[in-house]
Amino acid sequence: MAAILRGPLGLQSRRWRASSARRHLSSRASAILSALDIPTSGSEIPGVFNGTWGGSGEPLKSVCPSTGEVLARVSTATPEELERTIELSREAYKTLRAIPGPRRGEILRQIREALASKVDDLGALVSLEMGKIRTEGKGEVQEFVDICDYAVGLSRMMNGRVVPSERPGHSILEMPNPLGVVGVLSAFNFPVAVYGWNLSLSFAAGNATLWKPSPTTPLSAIAVTKIIAGVLEKNGLPGAAAGLLCGDVPVGEGLVGSKLVDMVSFTGSERVGRIVGKNVQDRFGKSLLELGGNNAAIVMPDADLDLALSAVLFGAVGTAGQRCTSTRRLYLHRSIAPQFVQRLTDAYGRVPIGDPLDSQTLVGPLHTKNAVAVYKESIAIIRAIGGEIVTGGETHAHPATSHLHGGNFVLPTIAIPPTASTAKTMSDEGRAALEKIWTEETFAPVLKVAVFDELEEAIELNNSVPQGLSSTLWSTDVRNLGKWIGPGGSDCGIVNFNVGTSGAEIGAAFGGNKSTGWGRESGGDAWKQYVRWSACTINFSKEAPLAQGVVFPSA
Repeated sequence: MAAILRGPLGLQSRRWRASSARRHLSSRASAILSALDIPTSGSEIPGVFNGTWGGSGEPLKSVCPSTGEVLARVSTATPEELERTIELSREAYKTLRAIPGPRRGEILRQIREALASKVDDLGALVSLEMGKIRTEGKGEVQEFVDICDYAVGLSRMMNGRVVPSERPGHSILEMPNPLGVVGVLSAFNFPVAVYGWNLSLSFAAGNATLWKPSPTTPLSAIAVTKIIAGVLEKNGLPGAAAGLLCGDVPVGEGLVGSKLVDMVSFTGSERVGRIVGKNVQDRFGKSLLELGGNNAAIVMPDADLDLALSAVLFGAVGTAGQRCTSTRRLYLHRSIAPQFVQRLTDAYGRVPIGDPLDSQTLVGPLHTKNAVAVYKESIAIIRAIGGEIVTGGETHAHPATSHLHGGNFVLPTIAIPPTASTAKTMSDEGRAALEKIWTEETFAPVLKVAVFDELEEAIELNNSVPQGLSSTLWSTDVRNLGKWIGPGGSDCGIVNFNVGTSGAEIGAAFGGNKSTGWGRESGGDAWKQYVRWSACTINFSKEAPLAQGVVFPSA
C-alpha cells in the first residue's frame, strides 16, 4: 500500500520568596504581560482568586514553548485554601441564583465588552504561553467573546416547557433552576476558549464557576480572571462567582472530589477523564467530559480536491496538531491517493515553522518537552512496524544564536503505517504497536494515511477507533452525504461534509461520543447541563385525582 501512496486569601497571607528568585523576562514577554496587568517583577504571581488574590502552595512554572523562557512562577492553592475557595464559591452561588436571568445576561454583556477590548493582548499571551500562532490565539479569545454574545441572548430563553396533564385542572411544568457550583478543569491547548464556553453558560444559568486551568498555562487564566473580576466588582458581585484555583494534580483532585461542587466539566486526555468521571459519579455529581479525538478525513474521487487539500493541511498541522479536533487519520480513495499525497507533501514543505508571534508563521512549537517525546515515540513505532514516513518525522532545530533555539519544534509529519489487513503477518508485539498507532490519539502533527475502495469501507475505518469527536467526508455526490450523516454513517459527535475536522462554530453543541466522553459544550442544548430540572405538577382544581386512573378512598 505504501507504494500506491508514495506516488479570602489576601496577599498579606503570602510571604514572597527572596528577591534572588526575581524574573528576568525578555522585552516581548514583559510587554505582553504588562498589557494585561500581570506583574513582570517579583518572585511569584498569586494564582488563587476567590474575591482576593493569594495562594501559598508550591508554585507552578509557566514556560514559553517557543523559547524555553520561564515566564513566571505562579502560586497555587493549599488544601485549606482550596476548601475555603470552594466555600466562598458556594456563597457566591446563593447571590447569583437570586439575580434574574436577563440581569445576569447584562453582566455577561459587560464581560464580553471587557474581553473584546483585550482580544489582541490576550491572543498574544495565548501564543506566548501555549505556543499556537497569533491569529489562532486571537481567534480563541474571540470564541469567548462570541459565546458571551450567545449567552446574553440565552439568558432570556432558558425556559422549560408546559406538559399536558391527563388529569383535569392540572398542569405539568418542567422547570430549570440554577445548579450550584460548576468546576471547570481546562486543558493547555485552549487555555481561554474552553473556560469561556463553560463560564458563559454556567453564569447565565445562575451558577458560580470555579476554574482550575492547566498547570502549564496559568498566566492566561490569571489574565482572563482579572478581566472578569473587574466586571463583577463594578456590579457589586462577589469575585468568587468566577473563582480561580491554579495548581497541579492535588488541586484538581480536591475540586473533583468536593461534594460542594455540583458539576465538573473536564477537558483533557481519555486517561484522566476516566478518573474524573468515576470520581464524580462516585459522589453522584454531574460531569461533562471532553476527551480525546482521533479524527478522520475521508476523500472521495469526486471531491473538490483543492478544497480538501487545504482543509486537511490546516486540520493536520494547525496548532501543531494540538487541537482535540486535529486531523489525525486520512483515508483516500485508491484512485486519487498518489496524487493527493504528493500534493499534500508539497504543501507541507511550504509551511513556515517558527515563532508563533511572527505573522508569517503557520506552525508553532509543541507545548512541552514531553509532547516532543510523545511525537518521537510515535514516529519510532511507525518505523519499527514497517511504516513509511513520507515527510517530517524529525525535530526542527533553530540555530544556537536564535531566540527559538530552546523551543519545542518538530516537523509536521505524513506517515503511512501498515493497516489491519497486514497485521496477520506480524508478531503479537507488532500487532499491539499497530493498534496503538491507529487507535490512540497522538497529540502532535502526525497524519496517518490509508487507502480504501468503497465509501462503506471508509466509514467502517472512521468508526473503528474508540474516540468519536470529529470527522469529515469530502465528496460532491449528495448520495454520499446521505450515507455519511445517516444511521449507518459516522459515529462521531461532529460529522462534517466538505468542511475540515477543525474549527467548530459556537452556535452548535461541541463534543464527541464513545471514549471522547459524550459531553457537549457551547451551543445547541448544551446549556441544559448547567441547570437542575424539576417536574412540577400543579393542581388548580377542587379535585385530587390520581394519575393513571388509580382510585384510592379519601381519608
